Amino acid sequence: MNHQITHKGAQGRRPFRPLRNLNAKIAAIPMILTAMVVFVGGTIWTVVYSFTNSRLLPREQFVGLKQYERLWGTSRWQVSIENLLIFGVCSLVLSLVIGFVLAALLDQKIRFEDTFRTIFLYPFAMSFIVTGLVWQWILNPRLGVQNVVRDLGWDSFVFDPLNNADIAIYGILIAAIWQGTGFIMCLMLAGLRGIDEDIWKAARVDGIPAWKTYIFIVIPMMRPVFITTLVIIAAGIVKVYDLVVAQTSGGPGIASEVPAKYVYEKMFQSQNLAQGFAASTMMLLAVLIVLIPWAYLEFGGRRRD
Repeated sequence: MNHQITHKGAQGRRPFRPLRNLNAKIAAIPMILTAMVVFVGGTIWTVVYSFTNSRLLPREQFVGLKQYERLWGTSRWQVSIENLLIFGVCSLVLSLVIGFVLAALLDQKIRFEDTFRTIFLYPFAMSFIVTGLVWQWILNPRLGVQNVVRDLGWDSFVFDPLNNADIAIYGILIAAIWQGTGFIMCLMLAGLRGIDEDIWKAARVDGIPAWKTYIFIVIPMMRPVFITTLVIIAAGIVKVYDLVVAQTSGGPGIASEVPAKYVYEKMFQSQNLAQGFAASTMMLLAVLIVLIPWAYLEFGGRRRD
């Protein structure tokens, strides 16, 4: 009997074929080498040299955590982290809410759906620099919203976020939401179109209101879509740079400074490589904080299932 069980197990086990799909494996070698050398190697190199006193050129003179102490003792870096938190939380919440609401509206099989979808998605096709310049003009008090409203008779109306240090980051947030919401809408719409029609019919038969159906039935079923969307939004938040440069260049003063801009200026303008490496390492840590829970939820949950 043991022999039969062993024999059956051997038959059920897939044979090991190292030469299977050999052409595909060979074709993947350049990409694997590029990822290992450029991305993994470059990341390790950056982290290692963040513990040195490198200036214009890399130097192997280690100084421990001094670069990180100097980094967190700099008011400019602290402001950039505060701005990133404000920008990140608002962008995450607003992008998800607006994107899902637009997707839910388009999912009602409305007329001219393709036209509306194209209109909402079109800003995503523009570069961040172009978007930043467009919204710089729109928010300009002499050319944009403030000027238009005053021409309509409200002479006391004031709307100049980019020149107000207290709310400059929100002016950048407006441009980011305008550009990215259409893409989030498409992701959500794809998730909604994957919901079985019988679920909607059953909810209507049971007399469940549409909003309860979305909150308690549809959204939990779209968990993978939401997780993927969160990762995409979070990655864009951490590396935000173009919009800031195009709209405010970090101003007024350092009011709209962000970590990516801090890294660029330290490495290429101030020629302080080690300080830039330390800041980029902290940004890498922020990305890992996002990716590790995502990987656990995606792959850990499947393995348990």
